[in-house]
Amino acid sequence: MAKVKIKPIGDRVLVKHIEEKEQVRGGIIIPDSAKEKPQEAEVIALGTGKKDENGKSVAFEVKVGDKVLISKYGGTEVKIDGEKFTLVREDDILGVVA
Repeated sequence: MAKVKIKPIGDRVLVKHIEEKEQVRGGIIIPDSAKEKPQEAEVIALGTGKKDENGKSVAFEVKVGDKVLISKYGGTEVKIDGEKFTLVREDDILGVVA
């Protein structure tokens, strides 16, 4: 796992998409611009957490290293040292892949 130079704030989670292996069917090559963004990602870093009504920190349901499913259009893509990552809110994480 790469050491990143960004620390998410609040209930945000930094994830790195897990690229699916490209399969060429019938000799047709699909350009990157036409491919769907993968929904499976690996948790790289966690934010500081959100607070409840009483000001107490609420623990994250995921941990660094978990493989998760994220919503297709959620988050903000960022590029760090030439690698693409996505910052998503914990609410945009749909589940943990077992």
